[in-house]
Amino acid sequence: MNEIQRRRTFAIISHPDAGKTTLTEKFLLFGGQIQVAGAVKNNKIRKTATSDWMDIEKQRGISVSTSVMEFDYLPDSETGNPYKVNILDTPGHQDFAEDTYRTLTAVDSAIIVVDGAKGVEAQTRKLMEVCRMRNTPVIIFINKMDREGRDPFDLLDELEEELQIKVRPLSWPIGQGARFKGVYNIYEQQLNLFTPNKQRVTEKIAVDIQSHHLDEHVGEREARQLRDDLELIDGVYPDFDVETYRSAEVAPVFFGSALNNFGVQELLNCFVEIAPSPKPTQAEERMVQPDESKFTGFIFKITANIDPNHRSCIAFCKVCSGKFVRNQPYLHIRLGKTVRFSSPTQFMAQRKSTIDEAYPGDIVGLPDNGIFKIGDTLTEGEQLHFRGLPSFSPEMFKYIENDDPMKSKQFQKGIEQLMNEGVAQLFVNQFNGRRIIGTVGQLQFEVIQYRLENEYNAKCRWEPVHLYKACWVEADDVAELENFKKRKYQYMAKDIEGRDVFLADSGYVLSMAQEDFKGIKFHFTSEF
Repeated sequence: MNEIQRRRTFAIISHPDAGKTTLTEKFLLFGGQIQVAGAVKNNKIRKTATSDWMDIEKQRGISVSTSVMEFDYLPDSETGNPYKVNILDTPGHQDFAEDTYRTLTAVDSAIIVVDGAKGVEAQTRKLMEVCRMRNTPVIIFINKMDREGRDPFDLLDELEEELQIKVRPLSWPIGQGARFKGVYNIYEQQLNLFTPNKQRVTEKIAVDIQSHHLDEHVGEREARQLRDDLELIDGVYPDFDVETYRSAEVAPVFFGSALNNFGVQELLNCFVEIAPSPKPTQAEERMVQPDESKFTGFIFKITANIDPNHRSCIAFCKVCSGKFVRNQPYLHIRLGKTVRFSSPTQFMAQRKSTIDEAYPGDIVGLPDNGIFKIGDTLTEGEQLHFRGLPSFSPEMFKYIENDDPMKSKQFQKGIEQLMNEGVAQLFVNQFNGRRIIGTVGQLQFEVIQYRLENEYNAKCRWEPVHLYKACWVEADDVAELENFKKRKYQYMAKDIEGRDVFLADSGYVLSMAQEDFKGIKFHFTSEF
């Protein structure tokens, strides 16, 4: 198994509170990266989750930023080199959906977590659409089976209908809630019995389904039910085929309880075996193959202040082809200059270690002193542009003002770094020169205020501004664009890239503008 085939890079996505971060913790436990698994909200477990490292995440019990973690893992049944697993734990809250959409451009597959009682929720649907657009293969983990929930067959029907994908169960629950006895692993044909334990792993038994041994382990009624269910599954669902999963036509489904560490190892064992290794990446110029000899990569995320003592920014680079080597000169396409990195890092949330090389599929942290923007490409000299990292038109707007004139330098730096990170979008009104922040949700305003105060020692205050939509405008005819800008002078702004943005204060104003100025193109994502 070569370095590229060993790699498994995936994102864990779901609606808030379905159990993503808890599942990530359990994966890290199996990967030997942590000795005790933390939880997001649990008073009995004193440790917070490894992937929620920002102060605001620990206080609120939510993830507000994607964390990157990697570990080596080899299932007990296999020998040879371990797989190298790169996990990206994404925020579930819709206010941070953009961060999650960008993360999905950097992964080869995804695991969707669904709450066994609530079924498919709004955010899960949206994220699945992004996966479908990019043909990303998904595995579904139905979580919280140790609580009373819905009938597993109803859940499977709902998944097919709501997520518009065929499903195939690879494990099956025996009872649920208080009657939850365990899971039958269809993929490995083993029975796993459930004993609630948040830190340890449960026992596995190889059992012939038709024999009386099954009755001894789970009881007669449950055994009969399980045999009927499995017969029905084989009748309704076609046999599992890895190729239909990799081509994103079928989603394998697993059942379990992430908090009680149940059904998680079956998911991980099957995942490393069937998930795709790094796939080719589409650049504007051509398709880039992972096994090419020359290095290429793109920046999909920037995080400020991972280490509060050093006020440093880290740019996350996804390696697409070749081999990334420390201290080698690489071409920064947008700036057209050569850059070297003396301390590239790999992550365990915010713990990081310096590395000498990285292969396709790996996520490398590059120290950023302001030279990177999201979407930048690095190569060994070839002119390539990786695309597909959009910013969407914001839905909420506020003026941002510096609340402490003595700290204007810190305020300036904080805004600049947080905007480069893609937390929100900054527009400067051309009419009065005031700064407007646009976000997808209310929570982002709170996060900006909190982080400005705690990370940059600067204070801000928000002032209301009544706006409906921001859209990027361009025209083939320069004179027409100038005329439009003169007519709409009060509503024109520039974004952080210096592009023209029209700030419409109502849907009516926007549709009138589109009617009156036929030669102007209005764009609702920043990538055009």
